[in-house]
Amino acid sequence: METPPELAAETSEQDRVSNDKRFSSGRVTGKVLDLPRPIKRLIALSIDALLCVGSVWFAFYLRLGWWPPLRDPLQAMLASMALALPIFVSFGLYRAIFRYAGWHAFRTILRAVALYGIAFATIYTAIGITGTPRTVGLIQPILLLVLVAASRMFARFLFAESYTSLWRDTDIERVLIYGAGNAGRELAATVDSSRHMKLIGFVDDDRRLARAQLMGVAIYPPEQLEEIVRQRKVTDVLLAIPSATTQRRGEIVTELKRLGLHVRTLPSMSDIARGKISVGDLKELDIADLLGRPPVAPDVALLQRTITGRTVLVTGAGGSIGSELCRQIAENRPATLLLVDHSEYNLYRIEQELAAALESAERQVELVPLLASVCDKVRLEQIFNRFPIDTVFHAAAYKHVPMVEQNLLEGIRNNAFGTLTTAQVALRKGVADFVLISTDKAVRPTNVMGATKRCAEMIIQALDETKPGTRFSMVRFGNVLGSSGSVVPLFRDQVANGGPVTLTHSEITRYFMTIREAAQLVLHAGAMAVGGDVFVLDMGEPVKIIDLARSIIELSGRTVRDAEHPDGDIEIRVDGLRPGEKLHEELLIGGETTATDHPRIMRSREGYMSWAELEPMLNELLLVMRSNDAERARDMLRRIVPEYVPNSPLADLLAPISRDVPDDATEPVVDFPELASVANRNY
Repeated sequence: METPPELAAETSEQDRVSNDKRFSSGRVTGKVLDLPRPIKRLIALSIDALLCVGSVWFAFYLRLGWWPPLRDPLQAMLASMALALPIFVSFGLYRAIFRYAGWHAFRTILRAVALYGIAFATIYTAIGITGTPRTVGLIQPILLLVLVAASRMFARFLFAESYTSLWRDTDIERVLIYGAGNAGRELAATVDSSRHMKLIGFVDDDRRLARAQLMGVAIYPPEQLEEIVRQRKVTDVLLAIPSATTQRRGEIVTELKRLGLHVRTLPSMSDIARGKISVGDLKELDIADLLGRPPVAPDVALLQRTITGRTVLVTGAGGSIGSELCRQIAENRPATLLLVDHSEYNLYRIEQELAAALESAERQVELVPLLASVCDKVRLEQIFNRFPIDTVFHAAAYKHVPMVEQNLLEGIRNNAFGTLTTAQVALRKGVADFVLISTDKAVRPTNVMGATKRCAEMIIQALDETKPGTRFSMVRFGNVLGSSGSVVPLFRDQVANGGPVTLTHSEITRYFMTIREAAQLVLHAGAMAVGGDVFVLDMGEPVKIIDLARSIIELSGRTVRDAEHPDGDIEIRVDGLRPGEKLHEELLIGGETTATDHPRIMRSREGYMSWAELEPMLNELLLVMRSNDAERARDMLRRIVPEYVPNSPLADLLAPISRDVPDDATEPVVDFPELASVANRNY
């Protein structure tokens, strides 16, 4: 029903007057808040001095029944100020920010006034002063406590409520907290002190809490969520359920996405355990919550088999997968953990993080950060000579498809020959276990990155076929949520910048897994290896990237703009497949899988090339690479990996440049007599 014009005019005038009052109030409180802090403290101290005077005079009135002349209580007034103000200063009452005052501030006031009351009562009640009734020594401290506490609460209301009312109706976030437990209560206290958020209420699955009050707001059951969101104009939901199961979080997130709310969440319980929760701890919702995959409890005995008490080396230790491997390896108490990476910054970052975590957990693990490239045979041999390494997790690789496509020769050098160099040095030095981190892009690859990773797999399979003392295995999985270059942070940045969100094809799908789960399964698989194993991780169902984009937009509190919704916030734009990109990834080349002791790990025994066949082809590829001929190198890579079928023209940025192969360019691939009669070089 439309509002009558005269009523609308009256309402508009009321709003104008109300806004004028709020702006006037805002200007006054704003000027006070803009004062230098020493001036504000002096004002607070002066007010407390007046409260001392007023409480003494009022105490006289309550005792006598009439207001005495000021000369009668003057001595008690001066004594009250002389006692109270130094005590208040020593207790830090003037260091607190009044607009954020809460229960902690009240406890401080209570202790300070209690100490003051003991001193004041001792003088005027226990000892007694002529002209001052003894009961004043008991009444006045109680009055002072009430007045000081009330002044702080009034200041909080005045500065936190009146001042923020300038933008409350427009820019303020109207927040529901999902979870009324300890985490929710701590978060609510922070929200309550924020001038950018207004707490509307709590939502909790516990039916016993329905219709109860917590911190002055109601607790609602989940079935009332949609109604409350609509009636109270809720804009944001903060998830404070760190102990909830993955399945339950997924159900909650699905419901919230339907309501078009901006959803943020607290970290995990282990992260929260470090201390008090703040708004700064909130983060954008992890898309892993949408996967809804319940975690499988780790097999501690299996994890420790190749780690505990051993010397473990991780290549690519500063990368997304490598750093998470290092975290979990450190948790399982190796004797020594060697961190190998060619990026100084990444290596520094993971070494500092692990050192702090180990010190906090009081674990005795020797950390050794080593700057090295996996293509540098001399440097690797120095490392393996210096430390008696038992286990190697080889995570170092160039992984970004378009980047490797444009730098083909370096992709081959790092991913294929870097793996070969590392594996050969490990084999020569008697390493017990060598685990290659591979990718689903190695299965029937259409790009250089996938082909180089399949080549690396073939190298590991061929080396293991010679029955060396080292157990070689590889673990193949899909995309990892939150890793560097992942589509999820890219989409989030695009949403934050107002869009558009870009993807390459409306039907493109990918497998996804969390970093922690992927690293944990890699460690499990490595411990189950018998030699030559190709382990494939259960990635669940593939996810359509366009659905992922829609979820990120909707969970950011925005709407998708398309033909059906032209007024939406963020457009999804399809730009076309990039060079080498596939619509759908696979995990198996064609071999049969068998179950393992872990429900999320399968073993695949796929076909491979013997070392006698593979070695001369690698030698030829190396010679082609030395001529800087990207086109011939790609052709050679196709011979080594027959299932590699490029789906785009050559994209190498240096492809036009080539030179003749030198006459003496006969450098071979390996230097182990039992494998070949030719000698390796530093690639």
